[in-house]
This record gives sequence, C-alpha cells and structure tokens, in this order.
Amino acid sequence: MTKKILGIGNAIVDVLARVDNDFLRKKNLIKGSMKLINKSEFDDLKKDLKIEKIEAGGSVANTMSGIAYLKGQASFIGKINSDNFGEIYKKSLENINVEFPYIEKTENLSTGASIILITPDSERTMCTYLGISSHLLANDINENNISNHELIFLEGYLWDKGKSERMFKHTIKLAKKNKVKIAMSLSDIFCVKRHKEDFYNLLKNDLDILIGNENEINELTNKKNLLDSINQLKVLNKLIIITRSEHGSIAIKDDEIINCESIKVNKILDLTGAGDLFAAGFLKEYLDKSEIKQCLKTGSILASKIIQKIGARL
Repeated sequence: MTKKILGIGNAIVDVLARVDNDFLRKKNLIKGSMKLINKSEFDDLKKDLKIEKIEAGGSVANTMSGIAYLKGQASFIGKINSDNFGEIYKKSLENINVEFPYIEKTENLSTGASIILITPDSERTMCTYLGISSHLLANDINENNISNHELIFLEGYLWDKGKSERMFKHTIKLAKKNKVKIAMSLSDIFCVKRHKEDFYNLLKNDLDILIGNENEINELTNKKNLLDSINQLKVLNKLIIITRSEHGSIAIKDDEIINCESIKVNKILDLTGAGDLFAAGFLKEYLDKSEIKQCLKTGSILASKIIQKIGARL
C-alpha cells in the first residue's frame, strides 16, 4: 500500500523538565529559543533538573506522529544509535504505526536528545545535543524511500552547509524526479536567521509547501510586519502556511489569502510541539484533498490539543 507522507528530520529524544525564569537567566538561555549544545553540556544540564518526562521527539517526527493519530499513513527517516535513547525512539514510532526504516549507526555518537525547559508561562526553551541525528547523509536516502510517497516533509533544522545540505538537495532531486511534492518547516527563528538566503532560494526553486510561524516568516522576508511579508510571498505562487498562535493561521495559495481562527483552550500546559502538530493536521487534510480552510482548521485543532498536555505527542 502506498504510504502518503514521508518525514525526514533529526531523530531526537525529548527530555522535559519544568523550571522558573531564574533558571534560564542563570544558564544564560533565551526563553523560547533552541540552543545547540555538546554531550558534556547536555549531561551537566540534565543533572540540575527534575525530569518530568522522556519521550521520542524531533520536529518532523512529531508531525508524523500527529498524522498517525489522525489515522494517516506516515513514515519517518532519521538516524539513531543502538543505545537506550535509540531504543526509546525506535519503539515509540513502532507503537504508533509510523514506519521507521532504521538507519544503522556509522559513527561513534549517541542518539540525539533535547532538554526542553518549560517555564510557568508554558513557553519552552530547548537545549539540543544532535548526536548521531545530524549525520544523516545523502546515501541514507534512496529512491525507494521517496518514490512510494505522495509528499515528503523536511525540517529546517536539518539544513547546514556540507553533508547535510547535500543530503537535503539529494532528497529534493529524488522527489522531483518521482513527482513527489516537497514541504518544509522553517523550524525556528534562529535557524531562519542562519540560513535565510538558502531557505528563500529553496522556497522559490524547490518547495511546494512552506510552513512557519509569523516571526519566522517575517525574518525570512526581511519585513517588519506580516502584511508586507504576505505581499512579497504572494508573487511566488507557492502554498505558504503561517501560524499566529492565538491569532489563528493564514494560508497563501497563489495570490489568494485564506484565514482561520485559533481554537480557544481553557489552560495551556506546554507549547512544545504546537507547530509540529499544526503541520500534522494541515498536511493530513491536504493529502486527503480537503479545502485549504479545512486544512488550517484541522491543524488548529491538533495544536490546541497538544498545548493542553505535557510533551509533543498526542
């Protein structure tokens, strides 16, 4: 049976802990950001925390889990080691029926993990040790992985100069050859700042769908307000999805602008995975040929569900 969507991203185990704002200040961490750290920094930080939950994560893998939650057909490619975190990761995808073509380790590195610090306002700050996940190479992606899917979903976190860029471009080439649609998430505003020109070129030349939040989109376009960003992006004739937290979401489809309200919730516990699960709802409906407004609505429903629990998996 044809699998509908393939996610390719960093295979990261999430380690969740609640902290106060003083903890972030003492550790010189910017609230709401994602900081890359090495293994020793990861281990040192973990010692100072009361761990609340450990679960498989990674942005695109979270999206694939959301699609599986909606009874969609999803696969995920990421790199893990044969260690404790690797086993947690592998089993978590098997348990929710996300196909996981396990990429065997080739380097002496641990499975990637991200410490997610949740402050009282439910904002999350991430300190990520990429480990072996960042060693996903072009030869880890073969044509069979791509050809039996309708769409591939890539994360901006994966993009970096050198081997990661070659893997990204190799995957896009295979997708185009097999007429598979290509979607990408911008992932993080700091990620956009680092790779702004590359991301914009990908959007213009390669992507069918781009998903990002309002701040990421404004950063990508070098605009100070969303209306200016929308006016710039309309001429690209792409499907661009912009999430706006409590202000809902917007789709730019060719030169049409489609708005959708957010879903009201009683209490927000954790914003981890809100964007990932929005993407899941949107992409599942999109592959089911639903109207764009319905795609946005289902994305909002899943985002509203995930922020009312701890962690990024429903």
